[in-house]
Amino acid sequence: MEVVIDKNYPIPASIENCWKILSDINELATCMPGATITEQLDETHYKGQVKVKVGPANAAFAGDIEVQGIDSSAQEMRLLGKGSDKGGSSASMQLTASLLTQADGTTTLVGKASVIVNGKFAQFGGRMMNSVSDMILQQFADNFSVKAQALGAAVTDTAGSQPVSHPANSDVPEPQPPKALQTELNGLAVVWMLIKDFFKGLFGK
Repeated sequence: MEVVIDKNYPIPASIENCWKILSDINELATCMPGATITEQLDETHYKGQVKVKVGPANAAFAGDIEVQGIDSSAQEMRLLGKGSDKGGSSASMQLTASLLTQADGTTTLVGKASVIVNGKFAQFGGRMMNSVSDMILQQFADNFSVKAQALGAAVTDTAGSQPVSHPANSDVPEPQPPKALQTELNGLAVVWMLIKDFFKGLFGK
């Protein structure tokens, strides 16, 4: 079963800092909750795994990552990921991720992916898989945003710049501290998403 995903995520950080994350496969992998790079085979091929925890149960998916292109002029990364678990289920994802700078200095992360699943995951159906994929990619984008903002904060600290204070009646919002990284793939949220979509299919919204 194939699921096609095309999403945009606003990132409150400069395109330069976003590109530092996007163009570094090791940094990029840490944006996916539960994912780790376990081995680098050469400049474009890696081995890794994704761990999922649902209550007391744990599952691990081993896989391969191929970096198919890094275009610094277009601020674009293309990669192919394939993985499987011990139960015989497998999944692959062809991903193109790019960056667009905005007039206010922030960045939009654009992600286009084709995901193919086989085995027990294919039994969920296209609509459920779309919902689950959306949730997982949102966790990824949140972590990407945290890391990009942290780079900006580090540059500010190194430069010795002082934070700008605004008058009490100013409409300019004060910068908020970045959220913490989500280091585990939220398996309970995945299950809850599947349950909600199941009942939506039975009774409608």
